[in-house]
Amino acid sequence: MNNIEEIRKITPIGFDHGWNFCKTRHASFLSGLREITTEPALYDNVLEYGGKYYKIGTKRMEVRENKVSDDTFYLLTLAGIAMELRERGMTTARILLSAGLPLTRFGDEKDDFIRYLGQNRDVRFKFEQVEYHIFIEKVSVYPQCYGAVIDRLHTFARKVVVVDIGSWTVDIMPIYDSSPDESACVTLPHGIITCIRQINKECVRQLNEEVDEYDIQQVMMNGSDDLPEEYRNIIEKQIREYCESIYHSIREQGFNMALTPIIFVGGGATVMKRFGNLSAGKISYIEDVRANAKGFELLAQIRLKEEQRRKAQ
Repeated sequence: MNNIEEIRKITPIGFDHGWNFCKTRHASFLSGLREITTEPALYDNVLEYGGKYYKIGTKRMEVRENKVSDDTFYLLTLAGIAMELRERGMTTARILLSAGLPLTRFGDEKDDFIRYLGQNRDVRFKFEQVEYHIFIEKVSVYPQCYGAVIDRLHTFARKVVVVDIGSWTVDIMPIYDSSPDESACVTLPHGIITCIRQINKECVRQLNEEVDEYDIQQVMMNGSDDLPEEYRNIIEKQIREYCESIYHSIREQGFNMALTPIIFVGGGATVMKRFGNLSAGKISYIEDVRANAKGFELLAQIRLKEEQRRKAQ
């Protein structure tokens, strides 16, 4: 890039790499990938890359030590970029890819994640038989939780606590005067997947059968009535206990929930709102599951504008 005009041509794309769902500004899809060993008969949600075919979605992957141990999240990223470009009417783009990591693992994993997502600068692939040609110009990585609220920091009280309940982790981030207090941030391995596992453990104990994760998530998000009452009762009881454990974790960090504004974000925000059973005027919810992805994209736009300004000087 040698001039401001070239910077302006870069397309920022925010991407939230969840263990359960991947999200961009416009797309949300299950974090699952399965290689198809022969040419597929149907191409819905099929990624073609490096001479191989991959079905996107299906069943979510198992949680691993990190997100860079194999090509799964890289391939999911290509599929998500295709979905996002399709919404924008594009098949080729120079991209600033903006992603996130848990707060307390950010420093240790940031550089590896940037290298992983930017491992190939010039990339050609097909998604649902449409060819895409992208150039990964830059990769930016930001803390999860922060991305979900970046667009509204100016509206917050002098002190708030943001609680991002994701699929695997819960990030607790205090913000003072619109600035996160990194020294007091904490990441806990108690995301929604741990609740789902506990539900199935209890279903096996009481009924000798498990429940499909999809059905559990439907109860969490929509209060589905499609399940038999004995299953639904177990699921709802365990979700309420999970919500109480989240409140306990917040209190353990020294925050008085009667005095401190708490903002729940992430996929678990709806769960807390529906099953939390805590009436407090200082609790609010950002239920948009793509809030982090949108925030990462906004941060990328801010970065590009800063580069424009520097180039203009």
